[in-house]
Amino acid sequence: MDNDELKETARLVRGDVIEMLARAGSGHPGGSLSAVEIIVTLYYKVMHHNPHNPHDDNRDRFILSKGHAAPTLYSILSRLGYFDRTHLWSLRKCGSLLQGHPYTFDTPGIDASTGSLGQGLSFANGCALSAKLDKRSYRIYCVIGDGETNEGQIWEAAMTSARYRLDNLCTVLDFNELQIDGRIQDIKNPLPFREKWEAFGWNVFEIDGHSFEELNQALEQAKEIKGRPSIIIAHTVKGKGVSFMEGKPEWHGTPPTREEADIALRELGFVDGVTL
Repeated sequence: MDNDELKETARLVRGDVIEMLARAGSGHPGGSLSAVEIIVTLYYKVMHHNPHNPHDDNRDRFILSKGHAAPTLYSILSRLGYFDRTHLWSLRKCGSLLQGHPYTFDTPGIDASTGSLGQGLSFANGCALSAKLDKRSYRIYCVIGDGETNEGQIWEAAMTSARYRLDNLCTVLDFNELQIDGRIQDIKNPLPFREKWEAFGWNVFEIDGHSFEELNQALEQAKEIKGRPSIIIAHTVKGKGVSFMEGKPEWHGTPPTREEADIALRELGFVDGVTL
């Protein structure tokens, strides 16, 4: 895919996210929309994976530690053919294939059940250690949130990653500067990120998290780093793509009404709504 195709894919994914959350009547638009380019780049440009064989032992592993951004991941998995797209409209309903947070046992293509914040990086460490012990070449990618770094387990895991020189692990930090209660600096200030991750022994990239060029370049360069894990600090905008959601913490966990969703979809270029 070239950048124009990736941008169109990102637009389509954002449309799916808005429609899914409006129909569900619950969920997290802000952090789902901020992570779109990150996850699109991973699945369409970087990761080795196979929708026809989701359990391929040689696949790269993806852990969405900020599990509330699951709608973005579900949209991408459906568009790649992991499951039928009609399941998108059953998001968060009882018995649905798609629950509010990723769940390995029900959803094809999910490598880790997440949602209790802070735990995904520890799980990613286990995957990376397993690959090292088995002398396998697959890589592990983990997306964490900036507010999630309030969890002490993130930093325990970061020390572990560096201690075992997990150069097959790349973490992307979705740095949208907001969490449910406001600006991250005003809640429990985790900054400065670059200096902290470097001090914990990580190789650090810092980029525009909505630039496909910068994301792809950093993810490819991370493959060449030996002897230590890499983290990409990706500067993003919460609610990206929808004017009345951008940079607003109140859209962390508030779904759009039908009217709001229709306005958002028109902004995204969906004149006749989202179709399957």
